[in-house]
Amino acid sequence: MGERQLHLNAFLMSTGHHEASWRLPESNPFAATDVAHYAELARIAERGTFDSLFLADSPQLNGDVGRRPLGVLEPLTLLTALVAVTERIGLIATASTSYNSPYNLARRFASLDHVSGGRAGWNIVTTATVDAARNFGLDDLPDHASRYARAEEFVHVARKLWDSWEDDTVVADKATGQWGDQSKIHPAGHRGEFFSVQGALNIPRSPQGYPLLVQAGSSEDGKTLAAKHAEAVFTAQQTLHEARAFYTDLKKRAAAHGRDPETVKILPGIVPVIGSTEAEAAAKDRELDAAIVPTYAHQQLATTLRIPLEQLALDEQLPAELLPEDAIEGAKSRYTLIVELARREHLTVRELIGRLGGGRGHRTFTGTPEQVADTIEEWFRGGVADGFNIMPALLPSGLAAFVDHVVPILRSRGLFRTEYTATTLRGHYGLQRPANSNLLAAAAR
Repeated sequence: MGERQLHLNAFLMSTGHHEASWRLPESNPFAATDVAHYAELARIAERGTFDSLFLADSPQLNGDVGRRPLGVLEPLTLLTALVAVTERIGLIATASTSYNSPYNLARRFASLDHVSGGRAGWNIVTTATVDAARNFGLDDLPDHASRYARAEEFVHVARKLWDSWEDDTVVADKATGQWGDQSKIHPAGHRGEFFSVQGALNIPRSPQGYPLLVQAGSSEDGKTLAAKHAEAVFTAQQTLHEARAFYTDLKKRAAAHGRDPETVKILPGIVPVIGSTEAEAAAKDRELDAAIVPTYAHQQLATTLRIPLEQLALDEQLPAELLPEDAIEGAKSRYTLIVELARREHLTVRELIGRLGGGRGHRTFTGTPEQVADTIEEWFRGGVADGFNIMPALLPSGLAAFVDHVVPILRSRGLFRTEYTATTLRGHYGLQRPANSNLLAAAAR
C-alpha cells in the first residue's frame, strides 16, 4: 500500500456555484443547456485526473428564474453525452428515490455503466421540497422518516436488480444456439412497504457490478443511509471541528453496520476563488458578490429557513426563535448549517446572503493556489476528509485554475495521482467490484 491519496470530485453547475457567476463578462448565460460547455468542463476535470464529476438535480423548477440560470438538462442524459468526450473520469448523477421507480432507475444506471465502460455513479437523494412533491401528485412533502424508509427499500431493490444477472450469464454459443444461461438469472422477487418488483433487470450485470453509490445528506437519517450503503459521501462543513465530528461519526456508523470504514470516502465541499495573489483572489470574490441581486437572495433565504420574508431584516441577525432542527421536514442538515454559521459568526442577514451566495453553505475559500492546497492538505492529513468536492465559484475558469495551479501542488506534495491507474470509477476510489449477492447467499448456505 502506498501513501494515502486524495480523491477529488468536480461538482459542475452551469456557470459556477456562485449565484451571480452568470453575470460576469466571461460567462455564457446559456451554459446550463449547452452540451459543449459541459464537454469542456469534463475535459478540464479529466486533464486534472479527477476521480469523478458530479451533476446535481431536483425534479422541479428550483426558484425564481429571474435570479440565476435554472434550466438544467436531465443528468443521466447529459452524462451519456459526456461519455463520448472523456475516457477515464467517473460520471455521477443525482436521482431521487422519492420520484422514481427502482426498476427504471436501476436500468438507466446500469445502461450508463455499460456505455461508459464502468464509470457510472448514483448520488442517492430523497428530495426535500414541497414543490417537487406537487409535481408528482402529492399535496405535501412526505415526512423525513418516511422518505428515508422509502430510500432504504429503493436501494435494496436496485441492488437486487443489478445482481439479477450473474456475470457469466451470457454464453453466446453460436454452435449450440444458446445465447444465455437462464439458471443464472435471479428475479428480484421483492414485495415490501413501498415497492413490489418481481422480475429480473433486462440488461446484463454492468462493468462495475453496480454504480458507485453516493450520498449527500447529513441529517441523522441521511447519515444512517450513508453508513449502510454509500461509498462516497458529499458533505458540507464550515470548520475543521465540525468536519472531524462528522467524519468520525460516519466512519463509526459504517463500522457498526459491518463495513470497512476505509471503503466509505468522505468528501467535504469547498468553493475556491483562486488568484495568483491574495489581492487578485479577493478582487474576484468582490466582483462576484457585487453582482448578487439582494432581492432574489433575500427571498431564497426566507424560503430555505421557512420563515416569512418580513422576519428577515437585512441588517439584523437571524431571529432567535428560528425553528429547531427536529421541526424541519425538508433539508435538515443544510438548514442547521446555515443557522449555525450565522450565529457562530454573528452575521447579519445581508452578510449571510453574501456568504451563501458562493456555496449555499459549503466552505468558501479565497486565496492563492498555495493557500488552497494548504487548506486541502490540512483537512486531509488532519483526518477529517478523504478528498474534496470541488465546487468552483465561476466556470469554466475556476475549474481550469484549480486544475492548472492547485493540482500540480497537490501532486508535488505526494497527495494526488499524476495519472489514472484505474479504468473504472470504483477503481479511482480504491474500491473493489462487488460480488454478486446471489452467489454470496448460495455460498453461505
